[in-house]
Amino acid sequence: MDVRIQTAPSSDWDQFVEAAPFAPVYLQSRWVLAARDAFDHTAYFLEARTPAEGLVGVLPLMRQKSWFLGNFLTSLPFFNYGGALVTTDSVAKELMIRASNLGQETGCRYVEFRDCVPREGEWVCRTDKVTMIRQLPDSEAVLSKELGSKLRAQIKRADREGVEVRHGSAELLDEFYSVFAANMRDLGTPVYPKQFFEALLERASDACRLIVLTLGGKAAAAAFLITYRQTTEIPWAACLTDAKPVGINMRLYWEALSAAIGMGSKRFDFGRTTVDSGTYRFKKQWGAEPSQLYWHRWIRQGRARGEKAGGATSMQRRMSSVWQRLPLSIANRVGPVLSPYLPW
Repeated sequence: MDVRIQTAPSSDWDQFVEAAPFAPVYLQSRWVLAARDAFDHTAYFLEARTPAEGLVGVLPLMRQKSWFLGNFLTSLPFFNYGGALVTTDSVAKELMIRASNLGQETGCRYVEFRDCVPREGEWVCRTDKVTMIRQLPDSEAVLSKELGSKLRAQIKRADREGVEVRHGSAELLDEFYSVFAANMRDLGTPVYPKQFFEALLERASDACRLIVLTLGGKAAAAAFLITYRQTTEIPWAACLTDAKPVGINMRLYWEALSAAIGMGSKRFDFGRTTVDSGTYRFKKQWGAEPSQLYWHRWIRQGRARGEKAGGATSMQRRMSSVWQRLPLSIANRVGPVLSPYLPW
């Protein structure tokens, strides 16, 4: 088996991904390239080939390097899913070993593989993350009945406030981003630069859809949807804090689920979350069920034990608390400078 590391995908990369029935959409090269360009990181495309079969495995990686968090490789940051796409488990192991060697060669603290399946090998594995999936009925009427009267009442609460709903694409980006940026500050997290979403809409407009809810002429809630192979995912959604008491957030998710049904999706992916967290419970009330994720890591020898555990450190929690108190104008200027280097 020949494993090659390249900074651009070969011409048959996307054909291989498209031929795999359960491949995450983010393994298509355009998503990796969009993130690379928006964040100005180095992307690596690992490809495994055999003389008899040709391309038998791919593994995209992105290198994040900063003075304050160090140097690490991830498959994939900024998106919910990554890891190797292969024809056999042995190919995955070879690709992951070669990626670990690359991490050693480039001085990385760790290499992380965000898999949906367990992998063979002596990896440190996190299992505190799940993705929440809801099977969708064929109509909004059936969905409404399945959700129950309590949830329906919360969804309808927003109608009394005169909420306006719009579906679209790049023309809604400014409003989406204004809500998203404010919400990220409130969560204590530096916001992505707007050019990240611009790059996604430019390279993958066929898969992307934006929803914006306005209240009193002002954007109050927004979502960024991605649809692929009868699955609609909501990787980014936000609601202004003062709009939540009147049900705007609930109406936003109803609109997202309805849009998914309208596009013919059979599944709705609420995205990854930590088990038993507040977001876990929020997603579960919509009928979503957890599907286990496996985050494997190679860790450079000599790193501290805390490196193995993953999750937020006490310093990161303190920084998050400080960030929540920043004026929004300052958070929106500084956040896009810091966020490209965070271990998303």
